Amino acid sequence: MILRGRVWKYGDDVNTDVIFPGKYTYTINDPAEMARHALEDLDPTFASQAQPGDIVVGGKNWGNGSSREQAVISLRAVGVTALIARSIARIYFRNAVNNGLLPIVCPPAVDAIQNGETVEIDVDRHVVRCVAGEIEFPPLSPSAQAIIAAGGLIPMLKTRLAPPSS
Repeated sequence: MILRGRVWKYGDDVNTDVIFPGKYTYTINDPAEMARHALEDLDPTFASQAQPGDIVVGGKNWGNGSSREQAVISLRAVGVTALIARSIARIYFRNAVNNGLLPIVCPPAVDAIQNGETVEIDVDRHVVRCVAGEIEFPPLSPSAQAIIAAGGLIPMLKTRLAPPSS
């Protein structure tokens, strides 16, 4: 599987309230509406200009803060397919996997990738291709890879638990 998209690059300590403003947590349930508010306090242009396939690159401690899934769902709903960061908060990482957003921890890629460039992620070979070259990243566990390949935990479980067709 190869993902290809334009990069939106941000810095360190981008927390879940910045990714999806907490003021909407209990008032917005629709992913399409969540998408309209993704990163609005950090980058007001993101939600209106992001395109399906885009990739977010972040610094250290991406997604720290509360454990709400909206911070992942809003990015997925806007079309983001992967997150490459220096480090990712543990609960955000798990929420990303469960919602089908590929989380990659790879400081050398963060250093090499420039905002706005188009990058390719070869998921099977664990390589990011950018203007600066090919950069390897550590593979995810087989279970995390299976969840992401299925589009998230719920789609994977629906497929696995579906009654056999006759």
